[in-house]
Amino acid sequence: MNTWEKNVRRVVPYVPGEQPQRPVIKLNTNENPYPPSPGVQRELTAFDSDQLRLYPDPEARELVDAIAAAKGLSREQVFVGVGSDDVLAMSFLTFFGSELPILFPDITYSFYDVWADLLRIPYRTQPLRDDFTIAPEDYQQPNGGIVIPNPNAPTGVAMKRDDIERILAANPDSVVIIDEAYVDFGAESVLPLIDRYENLLVVQTFSKSRSLAGSRIGFAMGNARLIRYLNDCKYSFNSYTMDRLTIRLGKASIEDASYFEDCVGKIVATREWTKQQLATLGFTFPDSKTNFIFATHKTMAASEIFEQLKQRDIYVRYFAKPRIDNYLRITVGTREQMQQLMDALGDILSQ
Repeated sequence: MNTWEKNVRRVVPYVPGEQPQRPVIKLNTNENPYPPSPGVQRELTAFDSDQLRLYPDPEARELVDAIAAAKGLSREQVFVGVGSDDVLAMSFLTFFGSELPILFPDITYSFYDVWADLLRIPYRTQPLRDDFTIAPEDYQQPNGGIVIPNPNAPTGVAMKRDDIERILAANPDSVVIIDEAYVDFGAESVLPLIDRYENLLVVQTFSKSRSLAGSRIGFAMGNARLIRYLNDCKYSFNSYTMDRLTIRLGKASIEDASYFEDCVGKIVATREWTKQQLATLGFTFPDSKTNFIFATHKTMAASEIFEQLKQRDIYVRYFAKPRIDNYLRITVGTREQMQQLMDALGDILSQ
């Protein structure tokens, strides 16, 4: 090993779902199958590219104000970043400086342990119950912070607000982050609790329900002091994290409430139809409140189904990890895409 390599910070990176560079039925990265709102398209058409020679507003005030208005908050209660991954990573850096371990589930978003390792944050995972639900009592122990995804990924299981409040009430000395990336598809947001618990940070994203995964917009909501600490860390790294066009697109998207509700409604309806079809084919799954379904088959291994679907240019997500290595995470696409998936699964399972 070269001398300089001894000082390299080494981590095992997060591995996203495959991104095929050819036409496929892509149900492996939880993207929204519908286009962004008409308001987004109008902003794209009207945007003057000459603006790109100027730095963007470091506070992204247009977007922050639009989010605050939509959520019934003040500007001081909203933080924005380049996707919720950026917001969460900045939150880990800002709030998890204790020598005590942070707590999060053992089956969850696989970026959490990557950030903890990268930032040298001690952590301890808490096992999900056999039905993939989170046990609130597991988070009533000494800790340096807590991260709860609600609904959880990749399981799709949602917690009740009362159960999350039990965790908040038991941990007044720790920042509790509730990652609500999928909350718009049927779970109960804990946003109403931020005035009651000064240690609560709620993180959401435009990537899933608002069809803007390609623009990278995430945001956090909490009391003004939490948000001020987040901004202090952000501006210590890079003041200009969000470009001018993205700010305009995010504002247009969140202001188009009727289009948002229509798209979410179509995805939820397709999800429920898909559940029925999967059950008929012999799959079982937790009750998903997200835009994906976490399914296992009673007779055929998930890895085999995964490979056979790929051969048919249908991509779903497979995790070769303990406890979940016989499950597939299937993004909910359009009704037509899901019908093609069902046809393929029927063919595979009949062999």
